[in-house]
Amino acid sequence: MTNSSPNPGLGQSERLLLVVLAALLAAGLFWFRGGLHPEAPLERLARQSLDLPVALGNGKPTVVEFYADWCEACRSMAPAMETIEAQHRGNLDVVLLNVDNPRWQPELERYDVNGIPQLELFNAAGEAVGRSIGARTLNELQALTGALLTGSPLPAFAGVGAVSSLDTGEPTTASDAATMAGPRSHA
Repeated sequence: MTNSSPNPGLGQSERLLLVVLAALLAAGLFWFRGGLHPEAPLERLARQSLDLPVALGNGKPTVVEFYADWCEACRSMAPAMETIEAQHRGNLDVVLLNVDNPRWQPELERYDVNGIPQLELFNAAGEAVGRSIGARTLNELQALTGALLTGSPLPAFAGVGAVSSLDTGEPTTASDAATMAGPRSHA
């Protein structure tokens, strides 16, 4: 004997409604979680950076940026840094070092990082030739990297200066260190 009663399962219209609801729920969840959330320029640059010793030893000028993920100035400068890296790929190294990563503590101390973003500028021989403190525009970054690439003096921007290997020979005292601001002392 066969059952001639109607199928107690879902009808075509109910199935279509469930598919539409599932698609809307998936789209809402996708939007809520940030969509495709492409990697930010700062993250891309940091991920593709050469190791600092490699960059300083490969015969190319190098720009080292000390940054933090939470630093608004660093994030706002990142697209310009990405443009510089793309324009000079193969001729200039761009290295990013996160001040919140304990791995870079020796570099933070060596380059006296006390604010971010801080750029350390090196010639093709890997010698420090200058420092820039604070956010830079694309035009300023192009002028700085142009000087590095041609071996010219650095442009005279506020917060940019040459560095010297001259050591005063006077050790930093504990009281001096206690009054110095650290790289994480501002937002």
